[in-house]
Amino acid sequence: MPDLPARFAGIILAFAPLFVHRSWCHARILLLGAILAPGRRTVASLLRIMGRAHERRFVNFHRVLNRAAWSPHAGARILLGHLITAFAPRGPVVLGLDDTIERRWGKRIRARGIYRDPVRSSGSHFVKTSGLRWLGLMLLAPIPFAQRVWALPFLTALVPSERACREQGHRHKPLLAVGRQLVLQARRWLPGRDLVLVADSSFAALAFLAALSHRGVTVITRLRLDAALYDPAPPRRPGTVGRPRIKGARRPSLAQVLTAEETRWHRLTVAGWYGTGERTIEVASDTAVWWHTGLPAVPVHWVLIRDPEERFSPQALLCTDLARDPEQILTWFVRRWSVEVTFQETRAHLGVETQRQWSDKAITRTTPCLLALFSIVTLLAARLRARERKAAQAAWYPKARPTFSDALASVRRALWREQALATSRRRRDTTKPRFALPPPWTYALCNAA
Repeated sequence: MPDLPARFAGIILAFAPLFVHRSWCHARILLLGAILAPGRRTVASLLRIMGRAHERRFVNFHRVLNRAAWSPHAGARILLGHLITAFAPRGPVVLGLDDTIERRWGKRIRARGIYRDPVRSSGSHFVKTSGLRWLGLMLLAPIPFAQRVWALPFLTALVPSERACREQGHRHKPLLAVGRQLVLQARRWLPGRDLVLVADSSFAALAFLAALSHRGVTVITRLRLDAALYDPAPPRRPGTVGRPRIKGARRPSLAQVLTAEETRWHRLTVAGWYGTGERTIEVASDTAVWWHTGLPAVPVHWVLIRDPEERFSPQALLCTDLARDPEQILTWFVRRWSVEVTFQETRAHLGVETQRQWSDKAITRTTPCLLALFSIVTLLAARLRARERKAAQAAWYPKARPTFSDALASVRRALWREQALATSRRRRDTTKPRFALPPPWTYALCNAA
C-alpha cells in the first residue's frame, strides 16, 4: 500500500467508509493512480503508474468499478462536506449546473446518443457527435491560493438518450428533471444554508424555476428578450367568485425595454467578467411575473445588460429572489464561466473521454469519479504550503497565479516525495544504494503518450 502524506490522509481516508476493507485497498490504489497517471485513465495505466504492472489479480481492480457494492451518491455527500468546510464555510453557497458531452463510441455502450457537439459547433456550423450526456452540479467558490473562482464538481448524473431509454423499455427522464433532482438533493444535504444556483438558458424553464424556488433555492439564469412578463396579480376583493388571479396586466417585452427612450440605465463594474478582468456595463432592472399558458407563474427580478462599447449583444438575466440587487446577480452569474473551464481541464489533465469501460455500472461510475477528482486534487493542493504550489513560470510564459495544472503538479510532487524520495527510517541504514529509475517513473517519463 503506498504511503500518504499526513496532510492528505484526512481527505483520502474520508472515503474509506464507502467500501469494505478489501475493496478499499483496491480503490485507494486507483485513486492515487488517477492522480499520478499521465494521459489515459484506464485501469491498466493506473496499475502501471502505481508499480502494479505484474499484479496477477488485476481483475479485482476492475471490479471496484463494475461490481463492488459502494455508493457514489454517498461519496458525493462526503466530498461536498469537505468542499464546504474548505472553501465556503459561511455565506450563500453558489452552485453551478451544466451538462457536457463525453465522446464515446461502441455498440455495447447502451446509454449513448447522438448530440450536438458544443465545442465543435457554432452559430452557423452544426456538428453532431456520438457520446454520453452528463449533468454536473458544482460548487462555485473562490480558491484562496488561485485567487479566482473555480467550479468544483461533486455530484454528476448520466442522462441517457431518449432512444436508449426506449430500447431498454425505460421511461425517459429529461435534462430538467435530472437537474431538479440534483439540486434538491444538495438542498437536503445543506438544510441550513442559502443556496444559489447559476445555470445557462437551458434551465430557464418555468416548471424548473417554480420547483426550486418553492424549496428555497435562488436560481439565476438567462432570460429571453421576448419572454411574456406581467404585473403582479392585484389584491383579491372580498366576495370575488372564481379562482384567484396569478398575474396582472401584460408588460412590454425586454426587447421593447431595450430600445425605449425612457429606460433608465445604470453603469456597473463587474469583476472577473468571463476571465477578462473588470468590465463596465450598463444595466436596467425591475421585478415582474413570468408566465406562460399551462405553466406556473414565477416572480422574477430581471436584469437587462448592454455593453457601452458594443463588444457583445444585449442580454437579459433573471433571478427568482426579488430582493437581490443587480450587481450581486451579475457577480454570481459570471461565475458560471468556471464550469466550462472545469470541463476543459478534466479533459486535458484528468483523462475524461480516455477511459474504456463497457459495463453499465462502470460507465456510470468512472466519469463522475474523474470529475470529482478535480475537486479532490483542489482540496489536496489547498493543504500544501504556499511555496509548494507555485505557478510554473517560464521566460516566455509569465504566470502570476497557479492554475489547476499547477495544483495537480504540486499534489503529484508531494505524493512522489512521500512514496519514492523519503529518507531511511533506520539510523543503521547508512549504505547509500545505487539509484535505479523506479518502474512507475519509467512508465510516466519514457513511454509514449
